[in-house]
Amino acid sequence: MSTPRHGADSDLLGSFRAAQPSADPLPSQALPAFEPPYHVVLHDDDKHTYDYVMEMLRAIFGYDLDKTYAMAREVDVSGRVIVATVHKELAELRVEQIREYGPDPRIRHSPGSMRASMEPAG
Repeated sequence: MSTPRHGADSDLLGSFRAAQPSADPLPSQALPAFEPPYHVVLHDDDKHTYDYVMEMLRAIFGYDLDKTYAMAREVDVSGRVIVATVHKELAELRVEQIREYGPDPRIRHSPGSMRASMEPAG
């Protein structure tokens, strides 16, 4: 390896050193505000089967069969179940996806999707 010469090589080395970040800390920046979590709540209506609830939870949330069955059972027994706790924007999306999932094809007169809502988790 050759030693740097005056002229073009030293100019290049000087440019490289100038491009390096300084060791001085950056001024502190304001951190984004903490976004409080929201629960996505599924409500029972006795117009959808366990299979429908489990299928819908798998499709929207990606939950496994055991988790979807436990949630289907809880909504049936208690009338509601928290299916997710997420930031507000995602909670709004998940509620919309539940509401748009459609009727239960296993029930002849299924009126449409299940009811869902969101509430602050705090």
